[in-house]
Amino acid sequence: MAHHKSAKKRIRQTEKRTLRNRALRSSTRTAIKKFRALLQEGNSETLKTAYPGVQKTIDKAVTKGILHRRTAARYKSRLALAMGRAQTAE
Repeated sequence: MAHHKSAKKRIRQTEKRTLRNRALRSSTRTAIKKFRALLQEGNSETLKTAYPGVQKTIDKAVTKGILHRRTAARYKSRLALAMGRAQTAE
């Protein structure tokens, strides 16, 4: 247990940041899962409207330090490729 005032403040800050990071990571993963579910359905109209939202969520996770920028680029690239394949399959 911390004894110094600054150490106690650090503990409070860490708890706050952990909760925020966990929420952002969870919402990012949920957005990706929902988009993959839409890919399974195969409706190209909903895919076109949903992709920018997923892309925005992933980019926001990068700016907040939740994802590495190259990891985010990989996610976006793979989702875009899958979306393209789904649209050509129709």
